[in-house]
Order: sequence, then structure tokens, then C-alpha cells
Amino acid sequence: MLMATSIALPMAMPSLVPKYTIDDLERFPDDGNRYELVDGFLLVTPAPLLPHELLCSSLATELILQLGRNAPARVFTRGAVAIAPSNYAEPDVMVVPATAKVPAKWTGLREWWLVVEVSGRGSRVYDRDFKGPAYMRAGVHTYWRVDMLDRCVYVSTPDGKSEERHDTELRWQPPIRDAEPVVINVPAFFNGITGDD
Repeated sequence: MLMATSIALPMAMPSLVPKYTIDDLERFPDDGNRYELVDGFLLVTPAPLLPHELLCSSLATELILQLGRNAPARVFTRGAVAIAPSNYAEPDVMVVPATAKVPAKWTGLREWWLVVEVSGRGSRVYDRDFKGPAYMRAGVHTYWRVDMLDRCVYVSTPDGKSEERHDTELRWQPPIRDAEPVVINVPAFFNGITGDD
């Protein structure tokens, strides 16, 4: 004789992690932390330390010098890759075409040639596992992750399946005809940098 048995099935649980929009970020405190969104999920990183800022400013300066005064590009050290309603990331350095109209808000910008994150101990996972793939989905041409722990640069492009590591020389070709490549000597770039945050 067969007996009926009951099986306890797990109940569907509502998501306990809140989701946010770019509009929500405008109401966040100006407390020095960086607030970013990937598919509505909030990423919070503390204000950067001096080694991080030195790498950012050195890289931005090198890009400006190599792209030239009349370059077909603009280099930003503050900016955002913002796709409403729920994706908002602030790369450390960003290169956009000079032909792009400068919008009133970052959500109006739709072409990014290069975005760079300088990854320290506190931001490495976010930059690698969350922001990198989000940049690729947004249509960024090339993503550099400058890793302060590994002292190298990882490069991602939409056609690549994983980050490509560069320890010695890094070459970047701006996506425009007749543009000279940008060449970075990676070890020299880290000279004098002692921290990893």
C-alpha cells in the first residue's frame, strides 16, 4: 500500500538587498565615500588614499601628453559611465572622443573609448568582478584595471573573454583612423608608489 508523503518545499524569499537608481544616489550624503550602482546594487568604497591618487593623476597626464594638444579625445579624471536608471560607475580616468557632445549630465554621454580603474586592496573585487563587466555591457571600448597589488595593468575589451595582463608595456590604439598608439611603460608607472590602497 502506498502512503502519501508531504515534501516541504522552500518558500520563495523576497530579495533582502535593496536596489537603487541613479536618482536615489543624488540623495546620498556627500561624505567622501564613492557610491556606485551596478544593475541597481550599491557599491560603496572609501575615499582614495595618496598612492591611488598619484597613479590616477600620472596616468591622466600621460594620456593627455601622448594624445597631444589637438587630440581627437578628451581625458577626464572625474566623470561617470551612467546608464539610467540603475547603472552608475565613476572610473578614475576616462577618455571620450572629442566629437562627443558635452552633455549637462553624465547620463547623456554614450561613447567611451577608455575607462580606467586603479584597484587597491579595498576596491579590487568591485573593479574586477562587478564594474569591469558592467563597463563592457555599457559599450566601453577598452577597460584598464591598474592593479596596485600585482603592479600590472589588466585590459578588457568587449571581444575578450577575460582580463589580459600587462607587466612591461601597454599599448592602446584610440579607435579612430590615423591616431598614434598610446604606449605606457608599466614598471615605470609604478615607480615611487609604495602603498596598495
